[in-house]
Order: sequence, then structure tokens, then C-alpha cells
Amino acid sequence: MLFDTLLHENMSEKGLELWKKLELRIPNIWMRLSSSSRKYHKDENGNVQTIEEHTYEMIFAACKLLSIFEVEPKTKEADIILLGIILHDSAKYGKEDPLYREHTCKNHDHIIGDMISLSKNTFLKYFDSNEVYLLEEMCRFHAGHWATNWVENETSFKKLDPKTLFIHFLDMFSTRNLIKIPKENI
Repeated sequence: MLFDTLLHENMSEKGLELWKKLELRIPNIWMRLSSSSRKYHKDENGNVQTIEEHTYEMIFAACKLLSIFEVEPKTKEADIILLGIILHDSAKYGKEDPLYREHTCKNHDHIIGDMISLSKNTFLKYFDSNEVYLLEEMCRFHAGHWATNWVENETSFKKLDPKTLFIHFLDMFSTRNLIKIPKENI
């Protein structure tokens, strides 16, 4: 996959082990368009990125910016952030027959958040319960106030973990073609 090298350079062995287990459960949606409406996630040539390209762009930027949170590569903290990025759009075409669904699923953030919550025991082998909750929050609220689970007056940016906001901002920057990746990296 496009982002394998970045993951190997920045995730711990345990984080990579977890990713390999999770990857087996995710249908190969990586070549699907990030925006089935073709309104968002355009590259500098105006083409809509695939989910893989969009995810790579976010991982690339995150790896360059981990120091903002004083997060070192190959640590549990880096693993959580990178897994949050990898998983945030993994249900973009839903759970039911995602390879053949025509349009992206508007509540994909809710779906992946629920999937993490329901698979909590798998994640607890690698992370503590607070870290699993953070990973769930990152995926559930990666769309910020557009998130399916966003409830005015109950949810606010002030209540979200800064790492969740980091993923939200990376996603929004990518959506609006504000992250520039050197061409030799693609």
C-alpha cells in the first residue's frame, strides 16, 4: 500500500501487528474515490483522490507534525494517531457490500466508531481503555461539527481531545487540497 513505508518508519512493532490484524477485516476500499460526489478531496490537478491517496496524504503530514504533540515515532502515542488516520475513512462506503456501493456513506464516522467500540477487546490487547476510547473518538469525530454523532451543546471542540482535532484538521486540509506532498513520495 502507498502508506506502508511511512507506517513502518513511524509505528511500533505492536502497532504494526495490530494494523495487520485490522487490515484483514477492512474490505479493499482503498482504490475507491474519497468523494463519490466528486466535490471534495481533489488533488492539484482537479482529480478526486482515492481513499488510499487521501489517507497517505494525511499520514505523511501527521508524521511530519507529530512533534507538535511531543510524540516520538514508534511509540504507542504515534500508533494511536496513525491508526486513527488509517481507520477514519475505512467505512466510507459502509459495512454492507462496500465494494459495490455507488456513493459514500454519510454516517461512516458513526459506523467506524461503533466498530471500534464493539471490537474493544481486540484493541485492549494493545492499548488501555482510555487509549481505545481516544481512537474511537478520533474516528467518530474526524469530521468535526459535520460528524454524525455531533450533538449541539453536548459535543464541542472544547471537549474533544487535541489529537482528535488534529485528525479533523488534517482531514479538512486534505479535503481542500491544502496538504502538499512532494511528487517523488507518491
